[in-house]
Amino acid sequence: MTLDQITQKVSERYARAASTGEQMCCPTSYDMAELQSFIPEEVLKISYGCGTPAGLKTVSSGETVLDIGSGGGIDCFEASRLVGPTGHVIGIDMTDTMLAIARTHAPVVAANLGYASSNVEFRKGMADAMPVSDGTVDLIISNCVINLAPDKHKVFREMYRVAKQGGRFTISDIVADQPVPQYLVQDADKWGDCLSGALTLTGYIAGMAGAGFLGIHLVKASPWQVIDGIHFFSVTLTGYKLPTRSPQPDMQYATLRGPFSRVVDELGTTHLRGIPQLMTPDAVCLLSQTSLAAHFVLSSEPLWLDQTDDRWTAIYPADAPCTWQGHFAMLAGPFVEAADDDHHVYRRGEPVEICSKTLHVIETDGYAPHFAIINRAGQHVSGEAVTCAPNRSCC
Repeated sequence: MTLDQITQKVSERYARAASTGEQMCCPTSYDMAELQSFIPEEVLKISYGCGTPAGLKTVSSGETVLDIGSGGGIDCFEASRLVGPTGHVIGIDMTDTMLAIARTHAPVVAANLGYASSNVEFRKGMADAMPVSDGTVDLIISNCVINLAPDKHKVFREMYRVAKQGGRFTISDIVADQPVPQYLVQDADKWGDCLSGALTLTGYIAGMAGAGFLGIHLVKASPWQVIDGIHFFSVTLTGYKLPTRSPQPDMQYATLRGPFSRVVDELGTTHLRGIPQLMTPDAVCLLSQTSLAAHFVLSSEPLWLDQTDDRWTAIYPADAPCTWQGHFAMLAGPFVEAADDDHHVYRRGEPVEICSKTLHVIETDGYAPHFAIINRAGQHVSGEAVTCAPNRSCC
């Protein structure tokens, strides 16, 4: 299929779903009781996606929010409530049926919220050519939609173009643990199911980084489907278009606290736990972002840490035998590479097989926010416990 054919088939399927009530992609877990207080039922029943709703917990009053693939408008209307009457919400969709439903109910939602007029507008457009001015959006959200775009790298570049300096995205989408083969790519129905268009986690994050976003990190991950051995799972990711000035201009050094023993940040700097690194203003700006700040101590003078310092963090595996249960860990940022204290090296998005001891480490609070975990074992694993050796013969 050509790119135009893919786009047409996806649009037709979503228009049909709006009329028939067909479920699309994976189910969300909206708080419908709350949303029903101001959003009409006709909008709620055609809400598709894989996030709940992506990114809106970070919204501030008066901000401008852009929803890519706004559908019937559910996430736009929730954003409308959160940004308040002084804020602005833009929804973009390519399907006329969805746009008509959203536009019809926008005045109703505004009245239910007590606004003098609606602060939401719905524009027809494509994700890879958005009808939005440069540098005007504080928060970009998207709920299982970019997956449907044939050229996702164009979408990522468009997102970076419309974001303000200091702006951010939080998007939910379906990714895969390995490249999707052509027999699925050419399956029109699987496109509508958010499967055929799935990038690998590595490819998805690399596309965002290539567009210019930094501080890209995982908010949430959950399994979705396994088809012919390919694991499809939902991820919610956040990243930033960094401001032009560092929020802490007097800071020149960064010292990695842990729990990783070594990390490589998105600007290519390698950090070893406890050893200060001289940083550029851009690097200080990056490491000041919420997703990275907890891992570093920023200082105006070099600061060394050791295990006697309360700021030093490390999580060691148990000194006991382990079992192999089919688990694979995928680093999902905010580092491009990281190492733990048991000789594992994780590169962003790449599955690494881990034993039961390493799984326990990764499930702790220091590590868990940064990893998506899948299990490739097709059935119960009954292997005996083994002893991990220093030469890495086990894990």
